[in-house]
Amino acid sequence: MAEVKRWTVEQVVAVAPSPRSVAAAEPLADVGQWSASGADERALWGRCRGSGAEPYDTAVDHVEVAWRCTCPSRKHPCKHALALLLLWVRGGVPDALRPESVGSWITRRDRRSRTADDAADVAAGAGSSDAADGVSPGSAGDGPGGAPDEARPTDRDELDRSRDERVARMMEGLTELDRWLEDRMRTGLADPALARYGTWDALAARLVDARAGSLANRVRRLAGLVGAGPDWHAEVLAELGLLHLIAQAGRRLPTLPGPLADAVATASGWQVRQADVLGGVPETDEWFIAGRSDTREDRIEVRRLWVRGVRSGNWAMLLSFAAYQQSLDDSFTVGTVVHADLHRYPGGSLRALAGRRYADPLPFTTPAAATIAAACDAIGSAVAAEPWLERYPATVRAAPSMLDGRWVLTDATGSLPLQGDDRSLGALLGACAGAPDDTGVDMTIEWTPWGVRLLTVHLADRALDLGPRAESSFVGAS
Repeated sequence: MAEVKRWTVEQVVAVAPSPRSVAAAEPLADVGQWSASGADERALWGRCRGSGAEPYDTAVDHVEVAWRCTCPSRKHPCKHALALLLLWVRGGVPDALRPESVGSWITRRDRRSRTADDAADVAAGAGSSDAADGVSPGSAGDGPGGAPDEARPTDRDELDRSRDERVARMMEGLTELDRWLEDRMRTGLADPALARYGTWDALAARLVDARAGSLANRVRRLAGLVGAGPDWHAEVLAELGLLHLIAQAGRRLPTLPGPLADAVATASGWQVRQADVLGGVPETDEWFIAGRSDTREDRIEVRRLWVRGVRSGNWAMLLSFAAYQQSLDDSFTVGTVVHADLHRYPGGSLRALAGRRYADPLPFTTPAAATIAAACDAIGSAVAAEPWLERYPATVRAAPSMLDGRWVLTDATGSLPLQGDDRSLGALLGACAGAPDDTGVDMTIEWTPWGVRLLTVHLADRALDLGPRAESSFVGAS
């Protein structure tokens, strides 16, 4: 084999998305963690043992600087690719003949590079001063900041194969989930194994391997309900029933109506590329930023921004994520209105991506508020369409009151149990004390199965952002 110019540790650190990624990779840069590893003059490859049932297949092009891995990480390069590079730098990866799968990946990359070069030559020959639209050799979809190579197939056959493999993998995960649920029902909720977090974490890891990340998150949150209160058996049983419903529906996707199939696929964890969402027809409106809700899910901070069209009255949800020391998106301010495009995810989902903005944000202090009864009707319709729904927004005019020893939001049409901390409750009581009448104040709330959370109090001159922060969020509290 021709002599290979081996990287340095500094070069590995330079391509890492963050220093923390390198730190996470260090424990995996050990020969004992890898099987079927090898290297040649162009690539590295190997199988790394992970938390799932199957090891992760990792490959690195150390010449054109690209990588791919079957792990679910959103970071590129992931810790497995970085660990393989570190192991190679330290002489821990043996020379070997390149496997066919890695060879095919390299061939596809080279083919795209030649296509891009040919397009550039044609543009130059025609006297064009613009760059070619083709993909450059170093950014063919798997370099820093890009998606893995499989996420951007080069032709329709490859796209179909990638989709079919992904569907098959998810179906296997849903089948395994249903089998696990049947075992739990046979052994009963008194089984001591349910009190061990490892029982749930092992299932969640298998669901991650099956590309069913949403279900994995539900399983991990479900583990925290075991023994958490006197009624934990009923709460766990209800959540297990919802998991069974999603698993059964997911295995019947081909027979479901289009919008329902999309909703089930999303609930199962099917990921849609942002480029595909942004390529759809936008919904243009003046969007009122009604409320913010932060939570922490498996060491990831999640921010939900609830926005409502001023003209249409339609709700939408903008999500942002932050890991470790990263910051959540703060480009939208609660209580303002933004004239912009929103691109919705498939299946009539509330989730959307922000597109083009046509003007700077403006203050907005008169949201359209509903009664408690009208809000319950809207929430009930949404839950009937998607029984696994965990959050839904509403803007109501109500006042806090005590009922059967707990705080509720109430008006002449009904009441809703209030969930939250003393800070938000105190601010609400103060706002209602200063209201001109006894009907309460306008507020945006977030419905959950355990009660409603107060997100925003809309006053005449300003909006009070009282939504939960990630460090103080909890699930299932009363």
